[in-house]
Amino acid sequence: MTEINGLNHKYRGDTKLLIGILLSVFTFGLFAQTMLNTATTIRLDLGSSVELTNTAVSLTALFSGLFIVVFGSLGDRVGKLKIMRIGLFLSMIGSLVIALSPQGTAVFLLAGRIVQGLSAACILPNALALTKIYFEGEARQRAVSVYSVGAWGGAALSSLFGGFLASTVGWRWIYWASIAVAIVALFLIAKVPESKQASDRAKQSYDIPGAVTFVIGILAINIMISQGGQRGWLHPLNIGLALLTIVALVVFYKIEAKKDNAFIDLNLFKEKTFTGATISNFMLNATAGSLTVALSLVQIGADLSPLEAGYLTIGYAVGILIAIKVGEKMLQKRGARLPMILGSAFTGLGIFMNSFTNIMTSDYIIVATIGFTFFGIGLGLYATPSADVALSSISVEKSGSASGIYRMAASLGAAIGIAISSAIFTGISDSPLAREGGFYTDIVGRTDNISLRYAATLALFFNIFLTLLAIISIVATIPSGKGKTKD
Repeated sequence: MTEINGLNHKYRGDTKLLIGILLSVFTFGLFAQTMLNTATTIRLDLGSSVELTNTAVSLTALFSGLFIVVFGSLGDRVGKLKIMRIGLFLSMIGSLVIALSPQGTAVFLLAGRIVQGLSAACILPNALALTKIYFEGEARQRAVSVYSVGAWGGAALSSLFGGFLASTVGWRWIYWASIAVAIVALFLIAKVPESKQASDRAKQSYDIPGAVTFVIGILAINIMISQGGQRGWLHPLNIGLALLTIVALVVFYKIEAKKDNAFIDLNLFKEKTFTGATISNFMLNATAGSLTVALSLVQIGADLSPLEAGYLTIGYAVGILIAIKVGEKMLQKRGARLPMILGSAFTGLGIFMNSFTNIMTSDYIIVATIGFTFFGIGLGLYATPSADVALSSISVEKSGSASGIYRMAASLGAAIGIAISSAIFTGISDSPLAREGGFYTDIVGRTDNISLRYAATLALFFNIFLTLLAIISIVATIPSGKGKTKD
């Protein structure tokens, strides 16, 4: 059997491998993300607090972001397929722990969400790397598109999919189904040989101090944001967490600035285009918090079931899948800047439409459905041009590190955005001002949920602000017209 670049020719462009990659990415994009819609149902069934449930929602994206560079680098050292298989086993373990969560405690839920995050950190970077190793030419482009469908499309379908299972057979079946999908993915990639391509980084020592200080800093700020409202923002523990975040990140910067094999190569941020694309990627992924807020509002405040709430996101799923291809075409004809700006603007417009919480529920359902459609179109237009311009601005020898940082920005953006949006929504809804309707003067319909509606509007306004920051970043850093790829 002939070999190409150290790989068995039999598996070049293999359909089973491609389906295995899709299903592997689905364990995060489609299954783990369902909690954005099913959080209220799970909280009520387990009897856990709002704060703990909000923390659980963001934990998977948080731990994915914290460790995605770690496991991406580890894949270079010990084998991408090996780490991907470990990720699938972790996905099964995390899903099993959540599915078996007993009532009266959130410990199992929190632990399972952490393991799911570690699973995603193993799968996402290495699955994408496999599309570049085992596929060539047009087949590689199709493979990358399949990967995008698993990640972006899966996330877009997750609310409707999770709502359907939660409302029909029960939310625990989401995780039993996830286990089954992971098993099938493992079977499909079982006989694929590991890449024998050498990696220069495999011979380097790993930057453990940098990784540890980074994880401590990001974990501390996430815990402070998600739990701060419950204790009070000036509680000594919150102040301590804030100080720990500052100290850890300062130490992290000092460590990274002096290392040749840094956990995060800070020199990459000297490239203005890469920096702008990464910042805007962080900001737009942070708008995932708007999904949590809007879907929680219609379930808690309007008594919609998870399935009925999921119906609001049909346009989101359709819009993002269509717009991904449109964004790719715009990139080829006009460069990255225009579709990135339009994508951010459409995302903000969609969130703005969802913020009209002072209208009747029947009207809000229509407005929010249209809003989610614009939201999906915006993210779809943005996705491919952003990734392309980020990596095209970096030389080939640093593309692996740049890809890891770019994906890490997406995961951490989602985690922190969800945490902040949930904190605003939960914290303000309990305030005296919210119970009086705040700035609302023309609210119609039920008034017993006025505090929730007011709090949701403010949380969604925060997400609109994130899209404005993304646009500013793009305008300031992304050149107009077609860019050139660095060699």
